[in-house]
Amino acid sequence: MGEVRVKARLTNAVDEELVRRGVLSADQVRTYDADALVDTGAVRTVLPPEVVARLGLATRGQQLAEYADGRTEAVDVTGPVVVELEGRSTLEDALILGDEVLIGQTVLEKLDLFVDCQRRRLVPNPAHPDQAVTKVKLAYTLRSRSPKSPVGRKTSSAMSSTKP
Repeated sequence: MGEVRVKARLTNAVDEELVRRGVLSADQVRTYDADALVDTGAVRTVLPPEVVARLGLATRGQQLAEYADGRTEAVDVTGPVVVELEGRSTLEDALILGDEVLIGQTVLEKLDLFVDCQRRRLVPNPAHPDQAVTKVKLAYTLRSRSPKSPVGRKTSSAMSSTKP
């Protein structure tokens, strides 16, 4: 198995929002085209400091990163960046470190892309070849007539009442 590299377009999401609000013109949106390494061992996307600076991304805080050798380090996290791969795009925060753009698992999942290791490329999920589909496990409560009733339990009004 070899490296999987893809063309990725990165865009400052705040710039895009400012265009929508009429504060910035479309030609002022900062973008960066990268030859990115797909790293299925990385959970998050990683951007080098130079790319973050070119995109004008703000730092939102820090997150603890664990390297393959077990070391941990607090690293800066960017504000929102749009990641476009294979005609699909998603919004992502990225870790700031290293010297190349790495695409991690979260982007692949959100874009519904699989890694074809033999051909060294990304491919759309065969179940959804035309567009990304996000799996959602709906967490909701079925409300009975009593708003405080726990899910899956009978309410006191539904139970038979027996008095001693």
